[in-house]
Amino acid sequence: MASVCFYFQVHQPFRLRRFSIFDRGADYFDNPANLEILRKVATRCYLPANAVLRETLERHEGRFRVAFSVSGVAIEQFQRHVPEVIDSFRRLAETGCVEFLAETYYHSLSFLYSRAEFEEQVTQHRQLMRRLFGYEPRVFRNTELIYNNEVARVAAELGFGAVLCEGADHLLGYRTPTFLYHPPQRPDVRLLLKNYRLSDDIAFRFSERAWPEWPLTPAKFAHWIDQVNGAGSVVNLFLDYETFGEHQSAETGIFDFLRELPTAVLARPDNDFRTPGECAAAFESAGEYDVPHMISWADTERDLSAWLGNAMQSNALHELYRLEPLVKQRGDEALLHDWRRLQTSDHFYYMCTKTQGDGAVHSYFNPYDSPYDSFINFMNVLDNLRGRVGARSAGRD
Repeated sequence: MASVCFYFQVHQPFRLRRFSIFDRGADYFDNPANLEILRKVATRCYLPANAVLRETLERHEGRFRVAFSVSGVAIEQFQRHVPEVIDSFRRLAETGCVEFLAETYYHSLSFLYSRAEFEEQVTQHRQLMRRLFGYEPRVFRNTELIYNNEVARVAAELGFGAVLCEGADHLLGYRTPTFLYHPPQRPDVRLLLKNYRLSDDIAFRFSERAWPEWPLTPAKFAHWIDQVNGAGSVVNLFLDYETFGEHQSAETGIFDFLRELPTAVLARPDNDFRTPGECAAAFESAGEYDVPHMISWADTERDLSAWLGNAMQSNALHELYRLEPLVKQRGDEALLHDWRRLQTSDHFYYMCTKTQGDGAVHSYFNPYDSPYDSFINFMNVLDNLRGRVGARSAGRD
């Protein structure tokens, strides 16, 4: 039997407005641009994709199942500008066929810089899922699938029984991501590894006419999944939800593919769909997946270089987290919220200077002309925030 495990990531950051060193206000975020992008993506992706999923979930009467991780900053913007998106996710939750995962509320890199801040954001996100969807997450996925053995250990201490991560070839060796694994010293924790080849066939190659497999039909994809039978138990398809309608436009046929794929997969009696939590409960570990160094699902390197690949990114992150004790000592909720919104990983992704291969992916929703513009703008905002906590160096103000 091959179980298909769909997980969709839903996230939109609070993008910064153009901010100069002469600005004195604390209005850091580009509300008009954020609103425009949010409405566009809601119209092209979130609302039509949720409608397709709801129709398909109901049609298959419990045999089709999916999972979402929705960042807290995306939900804040949905609630403020497009509440109908929240309503559509609630209707999906009501089908009983949807699992919601836990992550850092601010889609941040906090695990790398502050364990206390990381745990506070995970707790905040858990509370949000409980309040919004009546759901208690049992499975954790860190921002951008950033993972190592220590992430698994901390997630287990926070009560999670399973963690999602990348199925990296150099770590798997001869093994495949079609089994569940466990981290060292924690045989009770299940690791679900992204099947990046099949996931990327949908996310990146679906509309690529030069791809030898174009056009990708539900029947062809279901046949590839069926080949896992006898060589694994699960096919983990982990994708950005914006794949549907935004990165792959409706004109490519992506919604028809999403609508018909479950029928094609379920036509083969050995196949089914399970959520990450259901996979973790159903399948034993096939062995240890030892990840001593950080991996992620970003770019061809599958490492941290998308956010920490140059000195600008490293400096911006270091200076941001250096303010943590001062920000928290202030007890100012607005200040704390602004500082945390600056932690969203996208701000550092925009500073990436890699140009080969992954450059197009880095341009998705990117408001800057260059990574250098992004760095200068971010540091201007950070300097203003530094002034609010009284940490600005003498001579700057």
